[in-house]
Amino acid sequence: MSTPIRFFYRGAVHEVSGVAPTQTVLQHLREDLHCTGTKEGCAEGDCGACTVVVGSLEADGLQLKAVNACIQFTPTLDGKALFTVEDLQQADGALHPVQQALVECHGSQCGFCTPGFAMSLWGMYLKQECVKQEGACAPARGEIDDALSGNLCRCTGYRPIIDAARRMGELPRVDFDRDALADRLRTLQREAGTVYSFQGQTFHAPRTLDELVAARAAHPDAVLLAGSTDVGLWVTKQMRELQDIIYLGHVRELKSVEERDGAIGIGAGVTLQDAYAAVCRHYPRELGELWQRFASLPIRNAGTLGGNVANGSPIGDSMPWLIALGSELVLRGPDGERSLPLEDFYLGYQQKDLRAGEFVKGLRVPLPRSSSTSKLAFRTYKLAKRFDQDISAVCAAFALELDDEGVVRKARIAFGGMAATPKRAPAAEAALKGQAWDEAALKAAMTALAGDYTPLSDMRASSTYRMQTAQNLLRRFWLETRLDNPLPLEAVNAFAVHLDTAA
Repeated sequence: MSTPIRFFYRGAVHEVSGVAPTQTVLQHLREDLHCTGTKEGCAEGDCGACTVVVGSLEADGLQLKAVNACIQFTPTLDGKALFTVEDLQQADGALHPVQQALVECHGSQCGFCTPGFAMSLWGMYLKQECVKQEGACAPARGEIDDALSGNLCRCTGYRPIIDAARRMGELPRVDFDRDALADRLRTLQREAGTVYSFQGQTFHAPRTLDELVAARAAHPDAVLLAGSTDVGLWVTKQMRELQDIIYLGHVRELKSVEERDGAIGIGAGVTLQDAYAAVCRHYPRELGELWQRFASLPIRNAGTLGGNVANGSPIGDSMPWLIALGSELVLRGPDGERSLPLEDFYLGYQQKDLRAGEFVKGLRVPLPRSSSTSKLAFRTYKLAKRFDQDISAVCAAFALELDDEGVVRKARIAFGGMAATPKRAPAAEAALKGQAWDEAALKAAMTALAGDYTPLSDMRASSTYRMQTAQNLLRRFWLETRLDNPLPLEAVNAFAVHLDTAA
């Protein structure tokens, strides 16, 4: 029996049935509800015209996050709350401070992109603790840039919109009743998994790990759906017909983050934003920029680290640093759990070491190890045509264990964008191991990289560019971590001031 979709919308519980499981939230809003404030631009989660805010009950309480409605499937809203630009208007007809600030600062021209900007700003407004206090409070420029990283229209230029982001905190504040929303959402929570069906398509939503194992065994060919930041494009861009879908977003055991036995355990259902936040507490300098540059905030709010790893894209930004740190992948199937080093998971392009009925349960990321006889030198770098929301041409991660005399005890080097899979550099690692971390060893390792990879040419970069920049990134790593006169961040990174402001 098909279970209707229920979510909180416009002050009431909204129930949906009779639509395809792959209908997007944007389609439901515009075509079924005729709620057209939310716009369609790219239909792939890039432009931000469709930005909405979704509320959900998590283990740590109510979460409100901006996401892209154009790639989220309607059944994923079950048990949640959906807010669109129409919700910003106050009961007396007044504009919300976010909207009023955009008006006062002339942050709209044609207006098509403005609802998306307003919802991104509202997401930031809700996060700002300062809006609960009396008086003016302006968010930092870095925080504004991050909140707007998924909104790409520039018909007014960004300056008026950034002015509006500062101005909205100066206007009379409008409180959001989080407790009331949490109470309403509690009435929508389901104890057991559900199945939603329409015209031969089925959407399975297990609630527990055991239910997920059973669903996977019963439907081995089903598409596993987490954040929909990749699968959503299969439908909106490739026009694929998906028959069976198993949604991971309600499985409680996949959403845990815990530190134990020298590692951070991250469930496959933990969002990219939360996963990077957890790891960056221990590797702030090493991963801070990559975290900020990974897609956009709405994508990080929806996508998961487990999904990024399971997807196995050769240009995925998470895998190089996970591999360089020696992370382990935890797989679950009908025969129980098994673990393996992440680099062993990728057998070839889009080929993975997955047995029948298995899925990614989570990852174990090693914590920094302190020792009186050695230290870890670790960095990550991303090369792309834009700072924000762009796919990497090359993504690099370097991790060296140096003894107290500066000799390389262990070396782990991994790249994305250089091969058919995220891949280590065994020749370069061998050239460094046992050598003093000096320029002679660096040059030998740079030469050895040419034997580790045969990169392709495509629209993002030529093979020559990829190899040269990969070698140059290794040199930059040496400049930052050499024992004699290491260069500070501002000497090697043009965005250093911006990154400091964002932090």
